[in-house]
Amino acid sequence: MREASFVKQNKEKWLVFEKALDNNVKINPDDLASYYIQLTNDLSYAQTYYPESKTLLYLNSLASQAHQRIYITKRESKNKIVSFWKYEFPLFFRTYHKTLLYAFLIFMSAVFIGVVSTLNDDSFVRLILGDAYVNMTIENIENGEPMAVYKSGSQVGTFLGITINNIRVAIMAFAFGVIFSAGTIFILFSNGIMLGAFITFFYNYGILEKTSTIWLHGTIEISVIVIAGCAGLVMGNSFLFPKTHSRRVSFMKGAKDGLKIVVSTIPFFIVAGFIEGFITRFGEKMHPILAYGIIFSSLALIIFYYIIYPIQLNKRNSSKSIKSIV
Repeated sequence: MREASFVKQNKEKWLVFEKALDNNVKINPDDLASYYIQLTNDLSYAQTYYPESKTLLYLNSLASQAHQRIYITKRESKNKIVSFWKYEFPLFFRTYHKTLLYAFLIFMSAVFIGVVSTLNDDSFVRLILGDAYVNMTIENIENGEPMAVYKSGSQVGTFLGITINNIRVAIMAFAFGVIFSAGTIFILFSNGIMLGAFITFFYNYGILEKTSTIWLHGTIEISVIVIAGCAGLVMGNSFLFPKTHSRRVSFMKGAKDGLKIVVSTIPFFIVAGFIEGFITRFGEKMHPILAYGIIFSSLALIIFYYIIYPIQLNKRNSSKSIKSIV
């Protein structure tokens, strides 16, 4: 669409919104938030197709005013925590779906490298996972208990230890994004190669089906590490590609947005830690239907909350804002 056509199509809506932002005009805070979502959609479109144009500068200025007005006038929810998880975060995360895709592709590329390398070099898995772990796993396989490592330790101790470690990895994946996203890419890549090598190691021993026990907790664990990697890329890319903002302002926004994404992963890591501490140790005795039910339910939960629900919520709010403005 030509810029002139884009302006003509949306000009009336923008002018109505601009008047609504006037301090002398009273507007329902919820309606204001809905208008803001539509405006940010137009801003994203202009950033993509009309960079460095006057239209982009105008929309950027309007969005900044709207942002300030929303956070000044929006009613505080009686239950802010529920509001964050149910509305605020999903709407916010929709704008970073493309970044999430990049994080996923980086991770899966590393998994592929790990698989191919392990298939072609038996010593590769030792290089990645370490001799001690490989030797211990081989001994467990020979004893007929390849997943014995998940049965050791107390349930509560395993739950707490795994949860804390997973959150630490997520924070690292985010924090390392400060190194121009390179640190986050390294974390995603190293974890991806480890996963690929690990799965292929079991495949080489003809017991790939036994890994279903690991996926009981690993489905959420791995998925959320990728999401934490997305958070790191958001922060790193905000400095590399500031768009219409100064690098300082863009980086501060990117760091704040990335941190919000990391915070969203904490409950999921707690769930993954609980499964590993209390359920995974019984995975080999579990009926396949129950085991795969947990695995696919976990995957469905992640896909719904981070991908499907944000899209649905964004469309719902966009349609409301269009009706309200027009």
